Amino acid sequence: MKIEIKKSTKPVEYKEAIDYLKKRLVQVNQKKETELIWILEHPSIYTAGTSYNENEILDKSINVIKTNRGGKITYHGPGQTICYFIIDLTKRKKDIRKFTTTIENTIIQTLKEYKINSFSDRDNIGIWVNHKNKIKKIAAIGIRVSKWIAYHGFSINVNNNLENYNKIIPCGIKNKSVSSLKLIKDQNYDELNDKIINNFVKNLEI
Repeated sequence: MKIEIKKSTKPVEYKEAIDYLKKRLVQVNQKKETELIWILEHPSIYTAGTSYNENEILDKSINVIKTNRGGKITYHGPGQTICYFIIDLTKRKKDIRKFTTTIENTIIQTLKEYKINSFSDRDNIGIWVNHKNKIKKIAAIGIRVSKWIAYHGFSINVNNNLENYNKIIPCGIKNKSVSSLKLIKDQNYDELNDKIINNFVKNLEI
């Protein structure tokens, strides 16, 4: 099954990325384009999903972009790996829960290659780690499905400035904080993007 792999080396503006995804979504729906996995970084930005609340913005001076993905408010910025996708679920089982599990397993398997144990949480979507006896979020997931085509994506904190999360209640979860791979295990993550892509493609075939 042909999936285009796209890797951007320079940061891509959020609006530019979302506009591209929306256009590609239509093309995939019309069978004019192939599915897509796109790895990139964004310049600093806060985005709010369809279920966010205004009280989750702690610093009212920040600019928040509203988006049509699922989920609540989160931060994107340098040092964070973002994986966008457009995946046609009509070519697989029309099962959104199974697709979400595929994403979760992809992140968990990838981090395991770096000797980092992580896990999903049915109550709080995303991927979590137990670091120094504290449960912290390491990856966020936001999905939207249109005519059985899943799009938007997930992000993994690699070496980003976590202070930016202090201005919001990340993903609406008050009692848990976020972390980054570098803080959990200071090692080389240069091959992370390739590992994500390889695991994602492999899991999509299951």
